[in-house]
Amino acid sequence: MIHEAAADSRGSHVDVPYTGEAAARPAASPRAGRRALQAAAASWFVVAGLGQAMFALYVIAAYGSSIVLGRWEQWNRFFPSGHGYIPRDTLGNLALGFHLSLVAVVMLGGVVQLIPGLRRRWPALHRWTGRVYLASVVIVSVGGLILNLTREPIGTPAQNLATRINALLILGFAALALQRARAGRIDLHRRWALRLFLAGSGVWFIRLMWWLWLVVVRGLGYAPEAFDGSFTVMNFAQFALPLLVLELYFRAQDRGGPRSRIAMAVTLGGLTVATAAAIVAVTLGLWLPRLSA
Repeated sequence: MIHEAAADSRGSHVDVPYTGEAAARPAASPRAGRRALQAAAASWFVVAGLGQAMFALYVIAAYGSSIVLGRWEQWNRFFPSGHGYIPRDTLGNLALGFHLSLVAVVMLGGVVQLIPGLRRRWPALHRWTGRVYLASVVIVSVGGLILNLTREPIGTPAQNLATRINALLILGFAALALQRARAGRIDLHRRWALRLFLAGSGVWFIRLMWWLWLVVVRGLGYAPEAFDGSFTVMNFAQFALPLLVLELYFRAQDRGGPRSRIAMAVTLGGLTVATAAAIVAVTLGLWLPRLSA
């Protein structure tokens, strides 16, 4: 009979004698599992933070001057016909203006809110930037809903349904994060804030997914058009996949053993590599060419 390793009162591990022909593999250390999971999560966050900063800079460079100077017709350089600035569509133009103005705030503000050192060292700053972030992400989501419901939709009905679900999730997560913070449940507040961060990053995630998909499919010698419905899947995956991974991370963190935590860390490591590759692809394939055009 083979026995697993047992921990002594100081947390170190002592091999328990056993009988058998082959030696058992030593059990993974609980501390090693936790450290691996934390390191993997931190690595993904650093890469994602850099990628969101790149997206924010692109939005500022592409739309900043036109918004400040009131040259709204310049938005049409980056939008399909009939979806940018539309004369006499005051409500739609205002919604689009607020939407574009605050995207950079949402991208940068979400990253800043999740940096542990800033939370610990400057809690007042964390609270005030949190209020700005929360207000911005709500305005962006409401503006997106107004555009989606009042203008001719871009894409299929299924794709627009995914957009609306994402916006409603953002509004729900924002309300729950705020409620938990006001109730003093900081542990739950942080979890709802993480869900809000991921759902609010849907506009960023779908660009990464699409451009990584283009690189992979073209690298295999196929045309993206041959895969009908792939963009529809991405419209749902932009919020469903990150939220699913987050819930699996919470599960491994709360109830997982060393092996499950290491397995989750390996999964996050793979996603970090994929995220970095997608950031490079969308930067070189979309953001830089548009700004230099």
